[in-house]
Amino acid sequence: MQHVTFPTDDRRMLAGDVYLPEGFDENGSYPAIAVAHPGGAVKEQAAGLYASRLAERGFIALAFDASYQGESGGEPRFLEDPYARVEDVRAAVDYLQSLDHVDAERIGALGMCAGGGYAVNATMTDHRIKALTTVSMFNTGSSFRRGWFGLDPDSAFVATLEQAAKQRTAEAQGAETFLAPYVPTEADEITIRDLRDAHEYYLTERAQHPNAQNTFVFARSASKIAGFDAFHLVEDLLTQPLLIVAGSEASTLWYSTELYSRARSNKKLFLVQGSAHMDLYDVPEYMNKAIAEIAPFFTEHLAG
Repeated sequence: MQHVTFPTDDRRMLAGDVYLPEGFDENGSYPAIAVAHPGGAVKEQAAGLYASRLAERGFIALAFDASYQGESGGEPRFLEDPYARVEDVRAAVDYLQSLDHVDAERIGALGMCAGGGYAVNATMTDHRIKALTTVSMFNTGSSFRRGWFGLDPDSAFVATLEQAAKQRTAEAQGAETFLAPYVPTEADEITIRDLRDAHEYYLTERAQHPNAQNTFVFARSASKIAGFDAFHLVEDLLTQPLLIVAGSEASTLWYSTELYSRARSNKKLFLVQGSAHMDLYDVPEYMNKAIAEIAPFFTEHLAG
């Protein structure tokens, strides 16, 4: 593994880890995958795990921290900016294309959870990306507006925007920045399973990392997320092959089925039976099934 940094369009520096295939030949020419992490996560967690597994299958894989998060640059810290995160994926492609040992015409993207939504948006607007996989896909804008199960109207988010406006006014007048949690800081048996699993993943020894602090800048993030829709124009702009991987028991499955129903490109929805949302992050039984589907997909569609 190689630790690297690379710039975005507005010169923020992103930090990434490049995973290389066994027997790597610096004079070779390899297919490469940019791996976008979930919201609130960092490259050392699920994204790095998937990147390492793809490297085992012969790909160069780049897992990177999002702008404003982890080891990457950007102020204010812990901002969740969908538009910046989409640009981060494009910047990762820029970096991969700059490497002599990467075939610039054989680059794919893999996005996990919120990173899946961002990777969808990046792929349909950047056709240097030749194939796309999402894992436990999550559309951040839809979730904030319509609720965890997607049952609310978009207008339900107006109340939150009013709270965000009041908070930003207070902060402009000197109040301390309010940081909200990504996942529940406490969980019990009545907590939605996927959120209970998220608490365990991020806040216990299972996958806790000091750079993933379970926090985002509420007021500034909310206003950026409000109008974002990862799938806007997906019917017309996404032409690349698409593999959607999701757990059959995930309460977030509706994002994946929505994308599958709307995309018109060569597409496949692969359900990992028995898996919930977080199981696909690191539980071997389920992750192995996902990788067994993902690696051949990229091998086929990033063939030389």
